[in-house]
Amino acid sequence: MDLSLNEINNILKKYNNKKNALIAVLQDIQEKYNWLPQEALRLVSEKLCIPLADIYSVATFYRAFKLVQPGKHNVTVCMGTACHVRGAPNVLNRFQDLLKIEAGQTTSDHNVSLETVNCLGCCALAPVVVVDGKYNAQSTIQTADRILSKMKKPKTGVKKATKKPKSKKKK
Repeated sequence: MDLSLNEINNILKKYNNKKNALIAVLQDIQEKYNWLPQEALRLVSEKLCIPLADIYSVATFYRAFKLVQPGKHNVTVCMGTACHVRGAPNVLNRFQDLLKIEAGQTTSDHNVSLETVNCLGCCALAPVVVVDGKYNAQSTIQTADRILSKMKKPKTGVKKATKKPKSKKKK
């Protein structure tokens, strides 16, 4: 990950290096990098004259901020009431078993991040798993298997040619 101190400085300048813009600054940094790198937080601390501990306090209070670099793919399992009673815990457990991580973690190769949410607001589709922004309705452990197997297959953009069945000539 290439952190551009110039880019962070530009974000800070956008808010005139004001302490009261901390949340907006963190949002912009996360939008740029998809998480809050420690080096960026140190620079923000220095430029805004806010103790690093206070910045971490804000960043950990809001669940939207990520302090760990996310994976290339993001898997989110809804754990709302409707999803829960329709099997979301089993689906989550399957992802955790296959990925060998817990919810809130990223695989060591930074390929997949696994998260849970309290509700996605689409209870009629429960249980729901969102993969890279795509909603998967009525998810099961087989859905988890299928999702992860698709992630492991390289996409070449070339489709295999299929043979057409020979037609039988009528006599």
